[in-house]
Amino acid sequence: MTSGTLSWVLAAHDPNQLAGFYAALVGVDQRQGFSASHRYLDLEGALRLEIYRPSSRRPFPARGRCLAPCLRLSPDPQPLDQLMRQLPAWLAIGATVVEPARLEPFGAEVWLGDPEGNPVLVVQPFV
Repeated sequence: MTSGTLSWVLAAHDPNQLAGFYAALVGVDQRQGFSASHRYLDLEGALRLEIYRPSSRRPFPARGRCLAPCLRLSPDPQPLDQLMRQLPAWLAIGATVVEPARLEPFGAEVWLGDPEGNPVLVVQPFV
């Protein structure tokens, strides 16, 4: 058996800009990948988000909610209030609100769109 790492890949028209968005969203640095059109972010544990520009010889991948990054924040006794306090900072780095923030049995959530329109779920659980 071979060992390796598991990562998410996200197609982007502008990998540098999108990597900057996700780096600011989760508070990590972006790094140069295999080429000028490839960036990556090392996330907590062994998780990595890789952002790349697909080959111009292939169709651009379709978007959907089947697979989306989910940013899980630290638990808070007032999750919806905490989420709403952070929302302006995310909007300032290029996010859009796809579905308004709402309270759920587990805490609060908001569906955002990244600068290229990909869905991102942000979850703020109860303590």
